Amino acid sequence: MSTQSSYATERPGRAGSAPPMTGWVGMVVFGGIMLFIAGLFHLFEGVVALADDSFYAVRPAALALSMPYGAWGWLHVILGVLAIAAATGIFLGMLWARALGVLIAVLSAFSSMLFLGAYPLWSIILVTLDVLVIYALVAHGREVRN
Repeated sequence: MSTQSSYATERPGRAGSAPPMTGWVGMVVFGGIMLFIAGLFHLFEGVVALADDSFYAVRPAALALSMPYGAWGWLHVILGVLAIAAATGIFLGMLWARALGVLIAVLSAFSSMLFLGAYPLWSIILVTLDVLVIYALVAHGREVRN
């Protein structure tokens, strides 16, 4: 008789029941928290762009995608709100939230790379957070379920 056992081998689940959660659920929660923080950062960045366009290091024409800072501000505010909504859904174990979280993280990383000339350190922090979110939600997203 084996001395190693797990919940799955001791108590077989009913047909259609979800497998037991593993320790990787913490990684998904981490991804949700990072997505929430990235959403807050996008909100801050968007509000600054809307309130004071002279704050940034370069003029909009010097960015990779030349748009007025007001347009950048609204883009960041929308990304921030969507990221916070997706993070909330991730905490609730919703599949749509994980998919939306990955999409938002990809869009966030892309927009942050385009915005790199305006505020390099902030953009690098956001890209790093986005990569962590994508990894957590794609590699271990199935660990959290509703």
